[in-house]
Amino acid sequence: MPKSSVTRAEMRELAGLSPFELKGEFIRLAEHHHDDQRARSALLMLNAGRGNPNWIATGPREAFYALGHFSLTESRRVWTADNLGGMPAKAGIADRFAAFVKAHPDLPGIDLLERSVRLGTERFGFDPDSWVHELTDGITADNYPTPDRMLALTEQVARAYLHQELFDGRPADTGLKLFATEGGTAAMCYIFDSLIANGVLRKGDRIALMVPIFTPYIEIPDLDEYQFDVELVHADLFVEQGVRQWRYPTEEVAKLADPSIRLVCLVNPSNPPSLALSDRVRDQISGIIANDNPDLIVVTDDVYGTFVNGFRTIAADLPRNSLLVYSYSKHYGATGWRLGLIGLHDDNVIDDLITRLPEEEQDRLRARYGTLSLRPDKIPFIDRLVADSRRVALNHTAGLSLPQQVQLGLFSLFAMQDEGKAYKARVQEIVRTRLELLVEGAGMKIADDPQRAGYYLELDLLAEAERVYGAEFARHLEATYEPIDPLFRLAEHASVVLLNGGGFDGPKWSVRVSLANLDDLDYLKIGHHLHTVFAEYHDEWTSA
Repeated sequence: MPKSSVTRAEMRELAGLSPFELKGEFIRLAEHHHDDQRARSALLMLNAGRGNPNWIATGPREAFYALGHFSLTESRRVWTADNLGGMPAKAGIADRFAAFVKAHPDLPGIDLLERSVRLGTERFGFDPDSWVHELTDGITADNYPTPDRMLALTEQVARAYLHQELFDGRPADTGLKLFATEGGTAAMCYIFDSLIANGVLRKGDRIALMVPIFTPYIEIPDLDEYQFDVELVHADLFVEQGVRQWRYPTEEVAKLADPSIRLVCLVNPSNPPSLALSDRVRDQISGIIANDNPDLIVVTDDVYGTFVNGFRTIAADLPRNSLLVYSYSKHYGATGWRLGLIGLHDDNVIDDLITRLPEEEQDRLRARYGTLSLRPDKIPFIDRLVADSRRVALNHTAGLSLPQQVQLGLFSLFAMQDEGKAYKARVQEIVRTRLELLVEGAGMKIADDPQRAGYYLELDLLAEAERVYGAEFARHLEATYEPIDPLFRLAEHASVVLLNGGGFDGPKWSVRVSLANLDDLDYLKIGHHLHTVFAEYHDEWTSA
């Protein structure tokens, strides 16, 4: 594979971009290679740079559309002329729904919808009319979200889903309050903004990031309104020469014992290494909070938890200290739906920290939230998040759109049924197969770990160079080339797009491969191209 036409100086400059922006340059080179007349016989561009899955959950979507049909029959009960309908009525709606199901046995999704509705009444004890009306009125979208934080019954369903998938199946804790958001992205924005607005964090405060981590968690703290002093907790254990385990050493985690660190952010399972926290690390963080840093706030982003069987969020061990972020996007192939949750227990350290603020700060917050309640001091942080999401003044229009909440609820109910469990096993199998094909094609080794989600893979190329060709060759690579040189070669000469792991605060010579968005055999091809790049580097070294 020839060298890249991009100079080393240009690479050094481009390396300062976010990996998601740098990806645009890789795509440009890959597309140019594909369009080049001499490369017409080359592979199609293989873009494994973004984690948008190429699967979707069809069943709960069909149930959603079937519910839409029922909602229109309810609206037409009020008005039927000139495309004019009315608001669905609550009284007797459960019986009318049962009649609709019987009258439309062949409507796609109707069976799953009926079982999902029945699950609400039988498992959760919902009043039938209240439950069916919440779903029907929600999908009709004829009202503002009420309550604005989240629909009351849908919140109970989502809480049970989280406890099944993220809390290792423990019984649902009604003390966990949820705020439905426009995906995990909005959740991140709301959390940082509200912590600052409420004086829990201040500009310039010390926070920690457990890295490698999703790039926005690295970039947000540097924004002018935050300017946080960031301590990095590195995952840098090796299981053998050249094979990185992507686990956190005890001495790295011990950094969190410093009381000046106010908050720690982690993605669990991690992005990009895609590994769940070990029991050892969870226990160590729990011990640090119990003995050294009791006010530490833990923001845990658990979007990939469903890809690890028996996954247990650190929020289960540290309910008082944790802000839980979850998105339905990856598991259900629903990035376009923008479905996310923020979870916070009633008894939490953030509310305590607010009560401990000096009187001057308390007065400021009373003025900020005084239009919402005669007792603004009593507004919990989870509800302040909701108000802050609409700059407080528009709190009365806050909340995730109701059709989105209905789809969120149907996704959750789907997971509690046999079809949902089979679907979960299938998507786990998909990413595992792709991981095996990639590693086979590259001739590389990765540590076997039962906590591996496998949604992404981060490969330490410098460590791999040392494993295969020895330490002297690895030193030559580091001295001769820029860390992103392999990515430019892959894009320019093989039409393969990967992301640089250094952009996630991983090792500079690492690369991130998404195992979610290409066909299975494409990963075998990507692995072969990685192997070719290494062979070319070795040939250049031996012939120098």
